[in-house]
Amino acid sequence: LYFYRYRYDDYYSQPDGNYTGDHADDEEGSSDATEGHDEEDEIYEGEYQGIPSDAKTRDEPMALGQLLADGLKDRRELEIERQADEEELAQQYELIIQECGHGRFQWQLFFTLGLALMSDGVEVFVVGFVLPSAETDMCVPDSSSGWLGSIVYLGMMVGAFFWGGMADKVGRRQCLLICMSMNGFFAFLSSFMQGYGFFLFCRMIAGFGIGGAVPIVFSYFAEVLSREKRGEHLSWLCMFWMIGEIYASAMAWAIIPHYGWSFSMGSAYQFHSWRVFVVVCALPCVCAVVALTFMPESPRFYLEVGKHDEAWMILKQIHDTNMRARGQPEKVFTVNRIKIPKQSDDFVEMQTESGNLFSKIWLTFLKCFDYPVKDSTVKLAIVWLTLSFGYYGLSVWFPDVIKHLQANEYASKVQRHNNERIEDFTFNFTLENQIHTNSLFINDRFISMKFKSVTFINSTFQSCFFEDVTSVGSFFRNCTFIEAVFYNTDIDDSKLINTDVVNSTFYHNKTGCQMTFEDDYSAYWVYFVNFLGTLAVLPGNIVSALLMDKIGRLSMLGFSMILSGISCFFLWFGTSESMMLGMLCLYNGLSISAWNSLDVVTVELYPTDRRGTGFGFCNALCKLAAVMGNLIFGSLVGISKAIPILLASSVLVGGGLVGLRLPDTRSNVLM
Repeated sequence: LYFYRYRYDDYYSQPDGNYTGDHADDEEGSSDATEGHDEEDEIYEGEYQGIPSDAKTRDEPMALGQLLADGLKDRRELEIERQADEEELAQQYELIIQECGHGRFQWQLFFTLGLALMSDGVEVFVVGFVLPSAETDMCVPDSSSGWLGSIVYLGMMVGAFFWGGMADKVGRRQCLLICMSMNGFFAFLSSFMQGYGFFLFCRMIAGFGIGGAVPIVFSYFAEVLSREKRGEHLSWLCMFWMIGEIYASAMAWAIIPHYGWSFSMGSAYQFHSWRVFVVVCALPCVCAVVALTFMPESPRFYLEVGKHDEAWMILKQIHDTNMRARGQPEKVFTVNRIKIPKQSDDFVEMQTESGNLFSKIWLTFLKCFDYPVKDSTVKLAIVWLTLSFGYYGLSVWFPDVIKHLQANEYASKVQRHNNERIEDFTFNFTLENQIHTNSLFINDRFISMKFKSVTFINSTFQSCFFEDVTSVGSFFRNCTFIEAVFYNTDIDDSKLINTDVVNSTFYHNKTGCQMTFEDDYSAYWVYFVNFLGTLAVLPGNIVSALLMDKIGRLSMLGFSMILSGISCFFLWFGTSESMMLGMLCLYNGLSISAWNSLDVVTVELYPTDRRGTGFGFCNALCKLAAVMGNLIFGSLVGISKAIPILLASSVLVGGGLVGLRLPDTRSNVLM
């Protein structure tokens, strides 16, 4: 057998014979290490060779005496001892991970967690893509419009905090399985909901589930990476969020505008193309759940909660998987003892065990504001808030400004017809972007045609026949219909404004809200803009992954946010669609490095017992800032460029300066 004998200041203490992995007298060295060790070191051993542990039996009679002895010690001294034990365990765990190597196991987990992270990116963009279609399909009034986006972000905000805390108590893998299953089930179910209330409820629960993905995924993956690999490979993992955005944009572009991809079951049940899009977007989540069932729990979490046998078995699995992939199956996993940190206050532990799960999560959250991470938590909160506010705010503002420019250009091309008289004519083609004033239509037929952005003002329709007519953004203002016939049209009171209808008849009028934007160019353009903006992130992702460990997390975080803020000033020159699209790509490409480095720094700053909780709290602030950014920047579209430019620039630059003052974690082991 091979032994690692670890001390606080000398982890490979070869002179005393405790580490004998390279000597011929392995058995002798092992027995010396076993017989001569100090009980105060609390070295764990025995189970790894299949020998039942008698540690609990041995310690039980001494429990009361140990408590009394500890009670005589100074509390601060006990805390210092525990801190030293934690640091020793962190150093030992780093050495164990290095021995396990980086190989097949980490790559398997990388792609599994990547699917989960991809699902989070998809969820964020699904909301914006289905919002117009869903609200139109379900006849949502203007007073209730916009609730879908807010309620989903609310669910993600609560879910990030809850599942992050749960991951520190129940485990990374188990919590991720539950929250991903919840997201996949309710996302799929929402596609069949016909009522807006039930649809909102399903999307909120789906958002609550996916909210836990980001804090758990990064905590989980970081705990199986060595210090040298951590920054780079966590940055590569961030690419899956971008892949999720690209996937959602591409699917929306390919599916939603095709309103022919739908079916109905009677008049009550309609399954339009946007519902197909919702189903397709749930597929990455389903794949992540299936892949997660084959992955083990984080060994670092097991060590933290005292499950040392389980931790050792998983570490051995990682080692053996990687060694087999390297063609070295005969290489033996030499670790058989792992340090047990000393509990500084057994009474606190007993009280904690007796509390409910929510109180435990809350207590862990409060520990995020204790020494030594208190200052780091406050600074991280500021950086997460500012980066999210600027990023999501401008992400809404850019497409809306482009649509505003399109609307202005479209309005400038309107065709005006005044005082015209048309008799005995058949309209069987689309009328688009026209205004008819003081016109007279006599005995005309409107057959299988569409009014698109057409307005009739002070016009008269006498003995006209309308059949299979669809109207999009079209209205009749102060008009008069005399002896007209309407058959299977969607012309109703909402489109007849101050209009007189005399001796006219309506047959089989279309009821409800109609999805009538077939082959709509603007729909394609919106998804295409998001697709290009997301694709522009790719170079920034690659650069950040390659340079994360070379220039450092803080430099990348701070300077990326500052450069993003400076790039906002180029928006002054965005006077056309193409220029605004270029600005969007530039901004996204610069800001992605800040996101990647912030994820890495957040994972590395928190110790294992509160890593998920701390990350979940920061991610909850991210969703809160996203809602605020969407509301504030969305209200500024078409009003002024100065306010959003100055607001985004100041917020991003300020957050970048705070980010530069965070502790540097590049050379730290994972506590």
